[in-house]
Amino acid sequence: MRLTATHIIKSLIHSLVNHDILTATALALLVTLGAAAQQPDKRHITPVKPETNHVQPPPKGTDEKVIQQYISGDSTAAINEARKDSLRRAYKRYPRLTNLSIGINIAEPLFMAFGQSYASTDVSATLNMWNRFQPVAEVGIGWAKSSPDDMNFTYKGKPSPYFKVGTNYNFLFKNSPDYQVLLGLRLGYSPFGYDITGIHYVNSYWQEDIPFDIKGERSSALWGEACAGLKVRLFDRFFMGWMIRYHGIFKYGKNVNSSPWFIPGYGPRGSSLGFSLSIGYTLPLHRDGASVKVTNPSHQP
Repeated sequence: MRLTATHIIKSLIHSLVNHDILTATALALLVTLGAAAQQPDKRHITPVKPETNHVQPPPKGTDEKVIQQYISGDSTAAINEARKDSLRRAYKRYPRLTNLSIGINIAEPLFMAFGQSYASTDVSATLNMWNRFQPVAEVGIGWAKSSPDDMNFTYKGKPSPYFKVGTNYNFLFKNSPDYQVLLGLRLGYSPFGYDITGIHYVNSYWQEDIPFDIKGERSSALWGEACAGLKVRLFDRFFMGWMIRYHGIFKYGKNVNSSPWFIPGYGPRGSSLGFSLSIGYTLPLHRDGASVKVTNPSHQP
């Protein structure tokens, strides 16, 4: 016969009334076990490690390479590439061939108009690469005519060519090419001729003034320059630039009867400083000179 909870409770009460302690204890134990059996089992939940590779959507304007890494689920690499991409967008990088500038040096012709006795002028071509490195070539002509007050001769430097090659470095390479701070080097060479006329030689014995000329002298010179200057855009694509040049002669040709006083492109042989003022026009070589995105910055300077 099946005992129900009601029967067990009634028997427990009857045992207590009749002072049957042993039976009452057994029935109380039976009630406790039955109540415990009726309670539902507690569920044991095993902790699950949260997902750590959750792919977040890429920021707006993110490079296509970064988006592909997000899609593939490689979030670590994607975060690194996103950081690099943000730096590329923050700091402009320009194409290898940014622009080409053609300029003419007008400094010394202006000085000659105010009384200077010599002048050199040249046409330069400057190739701007990555808006940072700038190979430069200069071709010009120089001439002179001077009669020193304390000397008894006239020096005439014949119009002669000179050539310079070198490079500039633009310290504002992350900014617009319209404004540049430049440091450069040049190697210059000139083959030239000159005359020395109106020389007066006084014979100390006879006290005679003997005039004579030295004509048709030929020479050449090789020198180096260190340059520092600025370049700014005036309007449209026209620019102006100026440079201070510290130079020194490596070698020059001497003649039996004379030595050159003026060297085209260099100036007076004893000078160490020069100045150039150029105006010109800039030709864009890539997307009107605008900056472009670089996929792999490690291949750039």
